[in-house]
Amino acid sequence: MVSSMPLEQKSNSRDFIFKGNAKEWFGIWIVNLLLSIVTIGIYSAWAKVRTKKYFYGNTFVDGRNFDYHATGGQILKGRLIIIAVIIVFQIILTILPVVGLFLFLGLILLFPWLITRAMVFNARMSSFSNVRFDFVGTYGRAALVYLLYPILSALTLYITFPILDRAVKRFTIDNLRFGTAEFRVDVPLGAFYKAAVIALSWVMVVVAAAYLAIGSAIIASPEDNPMAVMLTVYAVFFIGLIPAGFIYQALTRNIVYNSTTLSGGHALRSNVSATQLFWIALSNMLVVVLTLGLMLPWAQVRVARYLSDHTGVEIGSSLDDFIGTEQEKATALGDAYSDIEGIDVGLPI
Repeated sequence: MVSSMPLEQKSNSRDFIFKGNAKEWFGIWIVNLLLSIVTIGIYSAWAKVRTKKYFYGNTFVDGRNFDYHATGGQILKGRLIIIAVIIVFQIILTILPVVGLFLFLGLILLFPWLITRAMVFNARMSSFSNVRFDFVGTYGRAALVYLLYPILSALTLYITFPILDRAVKRFTIDNLRFGTAEFRVDVPLGAFYKAAVIALSWVMVVVAAAYLAIGSAIIASPEDNPMAVMLTVYAVFFIGLIPAGFIYQALTRNIVYNSTTLSGGHALRSNVSATQLFWIALSNMLVVVLTLGLMLPWAQVRVARYLSDHTGVEIGSSLDDFIGTEQEKATALGDAYSDIEGIDVGLPI
């Protein structure tokens, strides 16, 4: 299991630091919530912007912070377009079912474009130390990753899921840019399968333990042991499947981050612990439920701080020189992102 201690500080390493706090974020969160309710969801577009600006703005590396530049109007525009498409599709499907079927197939083919568009928008609306990010992924590669690979995974009963997961992460990172600097991730497929095997092994251990405890009685006479059946299902789900998800998430996060580099000799680092991540998620859920959602801001800040504490970057050259060079390149290009009128398509990217 990966250590839960913060990243080891080296002379050329810089930790991510999250400076937000639950009290401050609660004030923003509750206003976002109330205004979104009063406006029947319309204000949620501006709430999303305020949320991202808060968490980006409070995340620092070497004294420099991230920022988010989208406007509520851009977010709302994207959502309205998606809603309009859904309404038109439903009308056509009701009036002309055959045409609606072809339209549905067309929407499936449109999905990779939507994914790519969302990634472009969110990258270009994000910056670090006044240098914008960018995303240069193409429709063809997105179609392969988000259409063909999922079909392959389903046809193989998800035995090839690690191939899909690796492809998604490579598509996301290899096409990301910091100014003009390129991100690259070089992680072997075997590492993803190893993470999947470890997670699956945990599920099998829980299933075996549940069977030894109460499973034999259930198999002998399931109709006479409804409570035992329910307890077994809950045990496998909450003790087996959910922790397995966090094990896989933590292992693959560390694998991907520790294999990601940025032009200039910089490299990301991560040492998230699966057990710690699961404990944070479980305790957060219990606290949020018991407080009827009022402690959600505390839970969100807690997660953000934990992930920041276990994420870092190894500096390959002077960070000031590197950022200064990227800022000069942006200026030479005419600050291409200053007047972007892109839209957020409403996908959780």
